[in-house]
Amino acid sequence: MRDFDDNEFPLAYLITFRCYGTWLHGDERGSYRRSHGIISGVSRIPVRPGLKAAETTQLKHPPVTLNDTQRVVVEKAVREVCLHRKYRLRAINVRTNHVHTVVSAVREPEPILDAFKSYSTRALRRTGLLNIRITPWARHGSTIYLWKERDVEKAVEYVLLGQDGDLPPFE
Repeated sequence: MRDFDDNEFPLAYLITFRCYGTWLHGDERGSYRRSHGIISGVSRIPVRPGLKAAETTQLKHPPVTLNDTQRVVVEKAVREVCLHRKYRLRAINVRTNHVHTVVSAVREPEPILDAFKSYSTRALRRTGLLNIRITPWARHGSTIYLWKERDVEKAVEYVLLGQDGDLPPFE
């Protein structure tokens, strides 16, 4: 069992990306805002129906949800990225409004996230399941670093079995 030592990269990443317009700031489920400047990080935004309503009016098109056929295409596209780039896909769960993966790779998670989204978008368009004018994904996504074996196990369990509960705490 390998736990954090002085490795440059973690054992795995929990990468999540959401469908466009399905979880806006101010939502009752809670949301976060990235802050930049002298102190960067993430700050929690409280439930604010007015903010959610304002963001809803700014959407360029209706929110995107994935049907069963689209979900299969997205999963296949993510698996293709992992096969082509030799990433180890430990778990995947494509939901109607978001995608969870646990993936191991010797690189930063942002290019992996970008590849998952771009391959999925191309596959959906190529199969005629997504209009060229529709942006299927929200900007960026979540990239949680998993440095310990136990955290990888918890993330895999959450992705495969825990979609009705809260995200488990990682060390």
